[in-house]
Amino acid sequence: MYNFNFHTASSLDDAVAKLGAAEDGTVMAGGQTLIPVLKQRLAKPSDVVDLSGIGELKGITANSDGVTIGAMTRHADVAKSSDVPAALRAVAEGIGDAQVRNRGTLGGSVANNDPAADYPAALLGLGATITTNQRDIAADDFFTGMFDTALTDGEIIKSVTFPNAIKAAYAKFPNPASRYALVGVFVAQTASGVRVAVTGASGCVHRATEMEKALSANWSAAALDGISIPSSGLNSDIHGSAEYRAHLVTVMAKRAVAAAG
Repeated sequence: MYNFNFHTASSLDDAVAKLGAAEDGTVMAGGQTLIPVLKQRLAKPSDVVDLSGIGELKGITANSDGVTIGAMTRHADVAKSSDVPAALRAVAEGIGDAQVRNRGTLGGSVANNDPAADYPAALLGLGATITTNQRDIAADDFFTGMFDTALTDGEIIKSVTFPNAIKAAYAKFPNPASRYALVGVFVAQTASGVRVAVTGASGCVHRATEMEKALSANWSAAALDGISIPSSGLNSDIHGSAEYRAHLVTVMAKRAVAAAG
């Protein structure tokens, strides 16, 4: 690791000010990605602004329309909250191990947009809204590429609002070491229609529109029998080929639909 200026922000406005004053600053949520990246010198910010002391970014609020989760709310807190729908709790419960779940945050995961992360699938699958210090962003517009999002310089996630779903579930095939998704699929029946979001298979979380059409006509695992996912453009590595991941997308989608009921 190398020298950088470390700041602890007392409020969201303070974090924005500190970030704006830095030559090349970045924010730290739970640090589960940033700290390893710094240790490997894959990033060299001039300043790191810690968000962990900002109370306004933490907490879970539910109402008749859905649930809003603060960006600095940790995975473990989401997993055990009775205010959080079961499908979202299942996502949080399956992230990493206990140490990661007790440090990692919703906002950090969403902002990082790792191509194998679980939360992006939940956001896209439920049609969530990301609220920042500047605006509201629909999940469909937020995830733009591998480790890339619609966030601009100085923009910090405040919370994520998940609308209620009629039915929803998440199924993933985890890497046995990292617990990241080799492939994960979140399915949901929502007020605006069926949504199917896939993570781990490609460079960025995405919707499986052909599956959405099939499930809109017939909400059952059998409705996906005739759908073949093309392997072109999918990830291929030592953990699984593109063809294997293409197969897993259908398998995990069927499991998610069955789990949703």
